[in-house]
Amino acid sequence: MSDPSLPEPSAPNAYRRPADASTTPQSTTRSTPSATSTSSASPTTSAYGTPPASAPPKIRILLADDHALVRRGVRLILDREPDLEVVAEAGDGAEAIDMARAHEADLAVLDIAMPRLTGLQAARELAALKPGLRILMLTMHDNEQYLFQALKSGACGYVLKSVADRDLVAACRAAMRDEPFLYPGAVTALIRNYLDRVRHGEETSDHILTPREEEVLKLVAEGHSSKEIAEILFISIKTVQRHRANLLQKLGLRDRLELTRYAIRAGLIEP
Repeated sequence: MSDPSLPEPSAPNAYRRPADASTTPQSTTRSTPSATSTSSASPTTSAYGTPPASAPPKIRILLADDHALVRRGVRLILDREPDLEVVAEAGDGAEAIDMARAHEADLAVLDIAMPRLTGLQAARELAALKPGLRILMLTMHDNEQYLFQALKSGACGYVLKSVADRDLVAACRAAMRDEPFLYPGAVTALIRNYLDRVRHGEETSDHILTPREEEVLKLVAEGHSSKEIAEILFISIKTVQRHRANLLQKLGLRDRLELTRYAIRAGLIEP
């Protein structure tokens, strides 16, 4: 079960009202009609005659945790931000999936340990149901096993409840920029895991492609069509298509854009 002891966000400083306008000395100069007309502004325009800048759309958040008190504390943290808005709440993983079907959300914040469906199970379902939905795990567990399972389930961030008031807002914004967010201990765990795999000679994702697949990937990322790739490599179009399908499956990617991003990260092409 998740820990209901989420710290309450600190209240913002009280707003200090300016001195009452009646205490300001009144000018003895009579204003002219022209001065009055030039100082007035339309309610839909600024004082300089230009329309006010429209606020960017808020990030719509689905929040799932089996403790109502935790949800209340997290919602207070999120709703006080001008660009964040909790649009739906759920008490377990199954309800989170139902809420995702019923509400338009950009980001799901899921607890890991929940009844019926865990946050990890819900993350896998949500990733398949709503491919564009970003997912953050919010948990009390500083645990490497949970961390790796969360990343495999499609989560782009892992935030500890003990520091949610410090990290959660930044994690939400990072997720919407397609940037991963991990607390420092998680980064250490990932590096240690990678070094252990290299030390034991295990294959990493950088070496699971054949030389031919790397050639096809590079050409795909450079914008060549299947026909062009077939002509460059002297292979059939069907063979190119088979290589592309294998690339998507091996790398767990969905489309040409993600293949291009992977090729940039792998150093096959320049950004």
